[in-house]
Amino acid sequence: MKSILVHPTYFPSIVQMVAIAQAENVVFEIFDNYQKQTYRTRTYIAHTNGKLLLNIPIRHTKVGKRQKTSEVQIENNFPWQSQHWKSLQTAYRTSPYFEFYEDDLKPLFTQPATTLLAHNLKVFEVICDLLGLEVAVNKTTQYVVNPLGENDLRFLVNAKQERQYALTPYTQVLQKHHDFIPNLSILDLLFNEGTNALSYLENQKVDFTF
Repeated sequence: MKSILVHPTYFPSIVQMVAIAQAENVVFEIFDNYQKQTYRTRTYIAHTNGKLLLNIPIRHTKVGKRQKTSEVQIENNFPWQSQHWKSLQTAYRTSPYFEFYEDDLKPLFTQPATTLLAHNLKVFEVICDLLGLEVAVNKTTQYVVNPLGENDLRFLVNAKQERQYALTPYTQVLQKHHDFIPNLSILDLLFNEGTNALSYLENQKVDFTF
């Protein structure tokens, strides 16, 4: 894929990172209206009981008032960052590569996060650095329903209407508790596959057409 249009998300799903790793150019949608219960604010990791949701709390506006994703403020009245970090430690401390990436990831859970868009873009920057992924990144300048010249993959942000994709299984640290869980957060792939993670993303054959 030459150019793709996607939403910045919280520790992107593996499928979204497959699309990004195989693209020449990534355009982030930053002029959309915010929607609840999407990967804008959530990511899933493996846990002993299966999938565990990590969700960023946001400050809600008055009832009936829409806001742009770029305007969304994170709610920091309770320690969601430390809770997410503890969940990751519990789930992945025995994985092959958790300690390898721990120091680079920890600031994302200790440094203050104010706006959702800025935080997600920072997360993406760190993830690309850890993967060794180099890709050209641009941002939209307006919202376009049917964009031209880009493969529109904005639907990947939908967590509730997610399609099933055929991903190659890899060894997950908690697999003894349950079967392989596909398309978790990119963190699951990093902690389990380490330096092989980018090769994994580049070699997946995913059909993104309807």
